[in-house]
Amino acid sequence: MRLATWNVNSIRARSEQIVAWLTRHQVDVLAIQETKCSDDRFPVMSFLAEGYDVALYGEGGYNGVAIASRVGLEDVHRGFDGQPVRAAGEPPEARALSATCGGIRVWSLYAPNGRSVDDPHYAYKLEWLAQLSAVTRLELGHDPAAQIALMGDFNVAPTDADVWDPSYFEGRTHTTEPERAAFSEFLDAGLADSAAPFTSEPGTYTFWDYTAGRFVKNEGMRIDFALCSPALDDRIHDAFIDRDARAATGASDHAPLVLDASDLS
Repeated sequence: MRLATWNVNSIRARSEQIVAWLTRHQVDVLAIQETKCSDDRFPVMSFLAEGYDVALYGEGGYNGVAIASRVGLEDVHRGFDGQPVRAAGEPPEARALSATCGGIRVWSLYAPNGRSVDDPHYAYKLEWLAQLSAVTRLELGHDPAAQIALMGDFNVAPTDADVWDPSYFEGRTHTTEPERAAFSEFLDAGLADSAAPFTSEPGTYTFWDYTAGRFVKNEGMRIDFALCSPALDDRIHDAFIDRDARAATGASDHAPLVLDASDLS
């Protein structure tokens, strides 16, 4: 089975490009982030025409997650238990969606950005990540053999090797010690950074800002991940980041991350 995750930075602006990419690479399940559209405006028919069912969790012009699958789409769930809200009285943001696809519990996740270390959004980000990792820990504790993939844009670069210039990020979000500690909680819970063994060459990133010619200069960050349960990680035999998709005209500022999993024995 081929799994992928992609922050598409507006599904309506890039739906034809995304569906063409899906079919060209024979992806079975795609976790999609930052769809930036309400459910009723999502280009579902483009996916259905190529044999993909789609689960949606939209929020208008920002956030939004989805899962496209051609191997089944069952037990769809929006959000997660105890998901924090950005401010008291507000509903949860459309940042987490899960479904069972071909026997794997796939999550599409778009973690809060954090904005700046002195912004309330930063504390919200840390709380959001902490609660999600706690939910994951409970789920793995209940069923250590579970097939789980937490896929998406975590908005954290776990190590200095995951950014083009660590000094540039001093005092900025994405690389602070609390953010990295929050990311480590997922690994401590038993999940594996399953793409890392296949994409660990220096200068391997998943995101390049549109400004200052970052992509051409390869001034990027690795902030998109597929964190897999031990049972699923054992099945992962290859992974790659598709830089060509980022280089395409009108592309998202993220590249898709792709993993290949062997069949269950």
